[in-house]
Amino acid sequence: MDDRAYLSDAIALGDKCPPSATFRVGAVIVDAGGSVLATGYSGETDPHDHAEEAALAKLDFARLSGATMYTSLEPCSTRSSRPKTCTTLILESGIPRVVFAWREPSVFVDCVGAETLAAAGVTVVELPELAPAVRATNAHLL
Repeated sequence: MDDRAYLSDAIALGDKCPPSATFRVGAVIVDAGGSVLATGYSGETDPHDHAEEAALAKLDFARLSGATMYTSLEPCSTRSSRPKTCTTLILESGIPRVVFAWREPSVFVDCVGAETLAAAGVTVVELPELAPAVRATNAHLL
């Protein structure tokens, strides 16, 4: 699988987010064969939607055993707008692999999404060379 290409697609989805006082994030879920199963972005259907949550809401979790979640920002591990964090939703979905570009900066909370996923057995891959594009999309917070 071409992690950089799928992650670049997720980053581009972040630009579709409506104006917000929070992070603008995109997510792409790909099956083991490389087919895109779903995409999502922050605020896609509701102002409180996170990108990972929006993408996962479009899928039957039974199809996700070999999938990879590509998300421009590290999945959240603390959340005030909904009862479940994106880290929890990913764990519940059974997605075994997560690839992201930028660790969530401590603008709102101290995020430990990557560590939590890894501790639960999820393969976590960070591609920090793509982080500048995510930071540019989120310049309003920095």
